[in-house]
Amino acid sequence: MLTRAENRLQNLWDDARAEGMSEPEKLLYRSNLLGSDKRITNYGGGNTSAKVMEVDPLTGEQVEVLWVKGSGGDVGSIKMDGFATLYMDKLRALKSKYRGVENEDEMVGYLPHCTFNLNSRAASIDTPLHAYVPKKHVDHMHPDAIIAIAASKNSRELTAEVFGDDIGWLPWKKPGYELGLWLEKYALENPEAKGVVLESHGLFTWHDDAKACYELTLEIIQKAMDWFADKTTGVAAFGGAMHESLAPDARRAVAARLMPVIRGFVSGNQHMVGHFEDNAAVLEFVNARDMRELAALGTSCPDHFLRTKIRPLVIDFDPAQNNIDVVLDGLADQIAAYREDYKAYYDRCKHADSPALRDPNAVVYLVPGVGMITFAKDKATARISGEFYVNAINVMRGASSVSDYVGLPEQEAFDIEYWLLEEAKLQRMPKPKSMAGRVALVTGGAGGIGMATAERYLSEGACVMLADINPETLAQAQETLTQSFGRDVVRSVEMNVTDETAVQAAYADLAVAYGGLDILVSNAGIASSAPIEETSLALWQKNIDILSTGYFLVSREAFKVMRVQDMGGSVVFVASKNGLAASPNAAAYCTAKASEIHLARCLALEGAEAGIRVNVVNPDAVLRGSKIWEGEWLEQRASTYGTDKGGLEEMYRQRSMLKRSVLPEDIAEAAYFLASDRSAKSTGNIINVDAGNKEAFTR
Repeated sequence: MLTRAENRLQNLWDDARAEGMSEPEKLLYRSNLLGSDKRITNYGGGNTSAKVMEVDPLTGEQVEVLWVKGSGGDVGSIKMDGFATLYMDKLRALKSKYRGVENEDEMVGYLPHCTFNLNSRAASIDTPLHAYVPKKHVDHMHPDAIIAIAASKNSRELTAEVFGDDIGWLPWKKPGYELGLWLEKYALENPEAKGVVLESHGLFTWHDDAKACYELTLEIIQKAMDWFADKTTGVAAFGGAMHESLAPDARRAVAARLMPVIRGFVSGNQHMVGHFEDNAAVLEFVNARDMRELAALGTSCPDHFLRTKIRPLVIDFDPAQNNIDVVLDGLADQIAAYREDYKAYYDRCKHADSPALRDPNAVVYLVPGVGMITFAKDKATARISGEFYVNAINVMRGASSVSDYVGLPEQEAFDIEYWLLEEAKLQRMPKPKSMAGRVALVTGGAGGIGMATAERYLSEGACVMLADINPETLAQAQETLTQSFGRDVVRSVEMNVTDETAVQAAYADLAVAYGGLDILVSNAGIASSAPIEETSLALWQKNIDILSTGYFLVSREAFKVMRVQDMGGSVVFVASKNGLAASPNAAAYCTAKASEIHLARCLALEGAEAGIRVNVVNPDAVLRGSKIWEGEWLEQRASTYGTDKGGLEEMYRQRSMLKRSVLPEDIAEAAYFLASDRSAKSTGNIINVDAGNKEAFTR
C-alpha cells in the first residue's frame, strides 16, 4: 500500500555474504534482493546490469562487458545463466548503424553480434537503456510508488518536488534504442543526478558500486513511499466507497458462480485458467466511486499493460442486491460488448504491418463487493496478471490522490501490445503441452492410482485438484506433487464422496481456484471381501454408498459445471475388472462396481450432446501404492485364494494372460488417454488394464 510507510523497505545486503563475490555475482545478488520485494518491482518487471572487466576468450586481453538481465527473465529468481553478456565496445559501435527512431527496431537484430563468450542468453530490448548510461551499475525497477508519480498528469513537477535534483525526468518513450540514447544524454548532461523517472514507466538509478546502487534504489523508492504517506493521509482513495464488500464466504460463492461462466465464454481459442483475488487493495478499488472511470483509462506502465490488456471488464454486480442471477443472464452481452470495443480499438490503431487481431476477451474482471477475477492460458499467468493489476491499482490510488491519473495513450498502448518485436517473442514460445489450460479433479487423489493420474496430467500441463477423505495423506500427496510441479497447479480438498454438501463445496472451491472443470477422474474407492452369508447390510451399503452413490454425486456436479461452461469435458471412472467378472466372496464390491460401469454408460448417453465424454478404466490387482490393499482387504483376498500377502501379487500376475503386474502408472496412462484429445471421438467405452482376463472381456 502506498500510504503505509510504516512497512519500510529493508536493506538486506549482507557484507559478509557479498565479500569475495565477483562483480557478476554481486549483480546476481543485488538482482535477487531487489526482486524479492514486490514493492520494488513486479514479477518479470525491470532489469539490472553491471559493466565488468573480463578476459576476452579469443585475445586474452581485458575488455569491458555488459552483464544485463536477458530477455524474459525475472530479477527475483534469475540465476547467472539468466544474464546476457555483450562487448561494450561493440555496443558503442552500434551507434554508427542507427538510422533513426523510425528504424530503431532493427537494432535488436544487431545485439547478437555483440555477444561476449558465445553466451546463448538472448539480450532484451532494454539492453541499450543500460549500455549507454555512463555508470558501472544500473537498476531499472517498476515500484508502484514511483509509477504513481510517473503516471500523474504533472509527473515532471512531482518528480522535482519529491526528489529535487537527485532524480531527473524524461517524457514517455517506448522502450528501445532511442530511449537508450536519451538516458545517455541525460546522464552526461547531469553528472550529479542519481537516476531518472520515466513518464508512465518506471525508475532508473545508477552508481559505480554494486552495493551503493542497491542502497540508492531502496532509498529513492522509500522516499517516494514516505512522500505519498504524508500527502495522502486522510484522503479518501478513489473518491471513497460506493459499495460494501460481501462477507468472505459470500464473495467466494459469487466468484464460484461467475468463473465457470466467464471461462466458457473466453475459452474459444484455447482452454483458459482462472484466478480469484479479494485482498484489501482489490476490494477498496472495486468498491470505490471512481473505479469505473479509472479502470476505463487503462494501465500506464508497459509491463502492467502487456499482462492486463487495454482495460478490465467491470461486471455489473450489485453487492447490496446480490443480483448474481441477473448478472449471469446478462454476462454474454457484457462480454460481447467488450470484444466489440477491443476490436474497435484494434481497428483504430492498427498499422499496415500489425499482427492479426489477438484474443479480444478481457484478462481482468472487476466485481464490486467481491473482488477481481483474471483468466489466462495457465494458472501462473492468470495469477501474475492479477498481481500486475494490483500494481496498477496501487498506481491509480497514488496518482489520483495527489494529481490526475493518466493511462498510457491508446496508440502507444497498441504499439506495445502489437509490437512486431513482441509478436516475434510470442512466436518463439514453445508449443503448449497436450493438457495446457485443462483443469482436473481427481477423487481418491491421495492413493496410488489417484496420485499417478494426477502426476500424468500435471506433466502434460493440466491443473489438478486432489480430493480425498484422509487429510493426512492428502496433505502429503499435495506436497509431493507441489515439489515437482509448483504450487500454482496443485490444489487439494478434503471430501467424502458420499456427502452431497461436501461434494458441492469441493466444486465451488475448484471453480474459485481454477475457474471450472474439464476432467473428472472418479477414483475414490474401498474394497471388501466376505461370503454372501457373512456380508452385513452395513458392509453392502458402504460399498454402494462409495462406489455407486459417490460416483453419481461427483459426476452430477461435474456435469453441472461442464454444461455451464459449454466446452465439453471428460469424465473417467476408475472401476474394476470385478465390475464385469464375478469374483467369489466379494458380492458387495462387484455389484457396486457393476453399478458404477452402468452409470458411466448412462452418463455417456446424456453428455454426448454437450460434448461431455464418459469412459471407464477397469484395473485389476493394482497392489502397489493402493490404499484399498492395506489392512483387511489384503488379508481377505489372500485368504480367499489360499496364499499369503507376499504371494498375492505373484498369484495375480500368473493368473493374467500376459503374466505381468499392473501398476498405478498403467492406470494413469489409460486415464490420460481417455481425458485427452487423443480419444476425442470415444465415449461410453471401457479400457481394461488388467494384463488380460478373458472373463472381463467387454464383448
